Amino acid sequence: MSNWRIGSINGALLAAYFIPVWGMVAYNIMFAPVHALYEQPNISAALFVSDHLHVAGINLVRVAWLLALGRFAALVFLAVFLVLLCWPSTRRSGACDEALGVALAIGSLLSFACMVMASQVGESGALRLHATELLLMLGAAIVLVFQRPAQKVEATSAVALAGPRFADSR
Repeated sequence: MSNWRIGSINGALLAAYFIPVWGMVAYNIMFAPVHALYEQPNISAALFVSDHLHVAGINLVRVAWLLALGRFAALVFLAVFLVLLCWPSTRRSGACDEALGVALAIGSLLSFACMVMASQVGESGALRLHATELLLMLGAAIVLVFQRPAQKVEATSAVALAGPRFADSR
């Protein structure tokens, strides 16, 4: 347990929430785009696009698929992060943090956009949902930014403490 970093644990907990929740939402959009677009997680985007941008018909389906594609992209990077998290060497060095960073960037952008759309159309439930998701992701991003990978501490030996030895000194 000594090679687990707080950012790794935080990212794994975020993945445990976002992969099933956003996966189900995106899966519903794939098979019933208009119906799934008017459910709670997507209602703000649906109302904003249909009312403010005057998009209807097949273009509304395209917007729904684009929203699902964005969610699936974030999910793929979260899954890559979880796979990379399985190896202790990548976990210690922080090499898995890049995948988590990309997932957090995509997810934060989606949640922020949906939060702004929810505030414009007056959907308070969707506003709370997207604000909560955004705060979860921003908190994880802050931890990633300020946490450094673990540095190896090398023991100094007697040879290193002694002066340099040259070829002609005996």
